[in-house]
Amino acid sequence: MRKTAANYEDAAKKALRGCLDRVPFVKVKAIERAKPIGEIRPDLRASITVPDGKRELLVEIKSSGEPRIARSAVEQLLLYRNAVPGAYGIFMAPYIAPKSAQICTDAGVGYVDFVGNCRLSFGQIYLEQQGMPNTLAKKRDLRSLYSPKAARILRVLLRSPQESWKVQDLAEEAKVSLGQVSKVKKLLADRELIREATVGFSLSGPEELLKDWAQNYTYKKTRIRSFYSLWKIPQIEENLARLCGEKGVRYALTGFSAAARLAPAVRYARAFAYVEETRQDVASLLEFKEVPSGANVSLLTPLDEGVFYGVEDIDRVRITSPVQAYLDLVGFRGRGEEAADALLREVIRKRWRVAGNTPPTKSGQQGPF
Repeated sequence: MRKTAANYEDAAKKALRGCLDRVPFVKVKAIERAKPIGEIRPDLRASITVPDGKRELLVEIKSSGEPRIARSAVEQLLLYRNAVPGAYGIFMAPYIAPKSAQICTDAGVGYVDFVGNCRLSFGQIYLEQQGMPNTLAKKRDLRSLYSPKAARILRVLLRSPQESWKVQDLAEEAKVSLGQVSKVKKLLADRELIREATVGFSLSGPEELLKDWAQNYTYKKTRIRSFYSLWKIPQIEENLARLCGEKGVRYALTGFSAAARLAPAVRYARAFAYVEETRQDVASLLEFKEVPSGANVSLLTPLDEGVFYGVEDIDRVRITSPVQAYLDLVGFRGRGEEAADALLREVIRKRWRVAGNTPPTKSGQQGPF
């Protein structure tokens, strides 16, 4: 048995048995390590009895349930099925992503993961459960894909998804190492979110990536200071922009403040801005009063300079990119989510379509950090 499969063998046996035991008329005779079938060898072979006789289940185990891995597993299972007529193939992994589940379903292959998602459909058996969240192996990959340095790469890719990038050019644009780009590229490839071309690679599923990132993102990891000012919101933002410009302090409005300038229907009662930490306290210079509640200004100290990638100037005020504003809005339940949806619908999707109809820009012209 391959090392990867051996590491998960006990968990796979337990998950498969737990799934089959939910069907009253199924009797599990054995779930064991499979013996070679000619030149091929499944990871597990299960023997069960059902009202119409005996059935053989052949299992392929992988350490990841991402789409690219699922396709490989399905190919193997189809080979096993050809070698053992009448056998039913099952793909197993710690967590099987919804896209991977669909790949299995389309191929007539079953799937079971270790957190409870499953679909078995053969003979008189039909058992399906979806929507169980990933609580296992994906955490490490998420940290790798959405870490501050990796996020720099995602911001570049999401700015113009159709543009093809070579690893070297992307590393220079995102200000990260070649190794970091290669790691992120592999994680995106496993999710089937990129397409390869002779001149590099580009995103194939930008909205899927953005929404998954948003589900694993929170602006609350930054240092947030809340203040009250006697000025009205527009004046707060203009004064902040003017002072930061005079003092050479890097800043950008985000969240509702950015969205309102990109999608005017957005309404809000608090200014939000990233402000680079310097010896000069911008809040003190503007005479903002720090308060525990009732704030109308929130200043965020960025964890990484990547939040400034793709900033825009609108009426002499700097705002974050639409992608960054979207990410910061999603964390605000209710009105924040509504504003994020409006930004995606009215700005981001439209820009992606326009970018897809214009020649790609040269590396380095996407907007500075």
